Amino acid sequence: MKRFPSIKKNQDFQKVYRRGRSHANRQLVMYVVRTETRDRRIGISVSKKVGNSVVRHHITRLIREAFRLNKDRLETGLDIVVVVRAAARESDYKTIERAFLHLCGLHNIFMKESK
Repeated sequence: MKRFPSIKKNQDFQKVYRRGRSHANRQLVMYVVRTETRDRRIGISVSKKVGNSVVRHHITRLIREAFRLNKDRLETGLDIVVVVRAAARESDYKTIERAFLHLCGLHNIFMKESK
């Protein structure tokens, strides 16, 4: 079983924050930076302001699942950091996925359709 492609190191998060572009909506803030590699990685940041550990882990799992199901639609060579806002506390999976895909569209990181 392959490992989930996540950003774990603080220096990698800081690189995305410094060099990446950001867009936001009501539930999420997304930073994206292009890399030299062929893989797509995601880092998820959920503050204690969002809720207790159960709530934070639940939202993390929802975002990770939205990324997993849609990563084949995204371009390669991306580092993505998603920061969760407090408004996401009450959101269900469909709302989180819609917010994630909305931000992907704003960043213009969907693969181009070949004709």
